[in-house]
Amino acid sequence: MGRDVNHLLSLVKKHQNCRRAVLQIHTQLIFTTAENTFNPSSIPTILTLWNSLIRHYSLGVFPQESFFLFKQLQFQYQPIIFFDSFTYSFLIKGSANLGKFCIGKQLHCLSLKDGFESHVYVQTALVNMYAECGFVCEAKKVFDEMPVRNSVTWNALISGSIKWGDVKVARAVFDAMPEKNVISWTGLIDGYTRMGRFNESLALFREMVVVEGIKPTEVTLLAIFPAIWNVRCLECCGMIHAYGEKSGIDAFDIRVMNSLVDAYAKCGSIDDAVRAFEDISDERRNLVSWTSIISGYAMHGMAKEASDSYRMMVDSGIEPNCITFLSMLNACSHGGLVDEGLNYLKKMVDEFGIQPDIKHYGCLIDMLGREGRLEEAEKIALEVPNTMSNVVIWRTLLGACSFHDNADMGERVMQKITEMEKKYGGDYVLLSNILAGTGRYVDSEGVRRVMDEQNAFKAPGVSFT
Repeated sequence: MGRDVNHLLSLVKKHQNCRRAVLQIHTQLIFTTAENTFNPSSIPTILTLWNSLIRHYSLGVFPQESFFLFKQLQFQYQPIIFFDSFTYSFLIKGSANLGKFCIGKQLHCLSLKDGFESHVYVQTALVNMYAECGFVCEAKKVFDEMPVRNSVTWNALISGSIKWGDVKVARAVFDAMPEKNVISWTGLIDGYTRMGRFNESLALFREMVVVEGIKPTEVTLLAIFPAIWNVRCLECCGMIHAYGEKSGIDAFDIRVMNSLVDAYAKCGSIDDAVRAFEDISDERRNLVSWTSIISGYAMHGMAKEASDSYRMMVDSGIEPNCITFLSMLNACSHGGLVDEGLNYLKKMVDEFGIQPDIKHYGCLIDMLGREGRLEEAEKIALEVPNTMSNVVIWRTLLGACSFHDNADMGERVMQKITEMEKKYGGDYVLLSNILAGTGRYVDSEGVRRVMDEQNAFKAPGVSFT
């Protein structure tokens, strides 16, 4: 039996990421252990094998399978086999992946009963589980009671706090951390970025690199990119581009290069975005690469270049997705190419089977409205499914009515807006100005009175002087 178990153990290690192979090994192991009596010397190997299966299930797409296996083993083999720290660590990770706090709590109790209250790996798994499930206070309690912690423990509490928006707690844990590593810095940088605190994110990134001398990983760079383009820091794009080339990150991680193309464009330099895109070899370019450069052209009003890139992408065998088509619609909108935009929408639906969402409809209405084709824009707005329609669609059309002084349609659009929302004063002001611009001063004053009666909120103006 020992030889059979060792053979199965080598197989499961070899095929750890192949679900079909693991299921076959699991079946074979059931027959092998059922037909033989245990040799005490083989128990550690058997437990390692079961743990390997539990690990596979807990980290896979069906974590609940690890719990079913654990219950079966409890019923069949205790007290012959006693579970170890690896068993509990994998199971607790499985409960975190499944988002099942109740299962994690039960495993916490079992681990305490089996004497793992001071085991750093088990306790770290518990900190991570509680934090991932949103019980940050429970995670902090386990953390505080741990006699020994490692960097993974600290990072688990930091990342869990960030996940649920508590950057203050994450920063406090980070500041108290005895030895910070790149994972700790990256987690907090990501937290500040997610909370929209972009300058703090950039300041922390500079402190990590310049003061502490810690080299950022590709994950760090991906975390800092949104902060860079939100503050329009073109210099930061150049610095990260240079670092990526020097460190080799650009050469092996296409995500960084794609983000760099996007960041350059959003920071205002389409030329740098194009150069970064051209640095990506034809073999490495993927859908995100092409969509990033198309989106960059679109935001810079370069409709012809966006269209040329779209054709080259399709010719290279890469199929566009809904985001690609949204970028093309934006490009056509800013370039005044209405008919081309409508053709892209038709192509999206008929050739690629992609149904438009609310963003596509909004872009279409904006595109038609810019060119004064208000009747077509109104028709599309009315055709938007009720489950998808929102007030932004109609506000976009109201803005077009204002630009083209179409008071009659403006009143119809305002009726649609008030059916959804009555308290935003900007809508009333815009309609009032449309009516006044066409000489309907009495009606304009009437709209202002309705706005006052509704106590509609109007954002105050802001001056920088």
